[in-house]
Amino acid sequence: MLKEIKFMIMLTPGDRYRHSHVRFKGEVLSFIVQYETRLGAKWFPVVRYDTEHGYAHRDIMDKSGTKHKTPMFTEDYNEALTRAEHENK
Repeated sequence: MLKEIKFMIMLTPGDRYRHSHVRFKGEVLSFIVQYETRLGAKWFPVVRYDTEHGYAHRDIMDKSGTKHKTPMFTEDYNEALTRAEHENK
């Protein structure tokens, strides 16, 4: 059975942590872990860890919206998700 977990934690009035992952039989199939900050009335991603392109990677966004993508050299998505959670604390 697929199990999807989604939640968001407000860190401050202007910073939040978003988390989503899907597991099947204990194995992570996909995930998104994202730190966001609010500028004015809009939320902007600062760093995102995800599996969107078929591999675990980290995107760091600058103020212009440019993404700097780096792969996460991990054994599997379970390890990558654990690292993403740890690095966002």
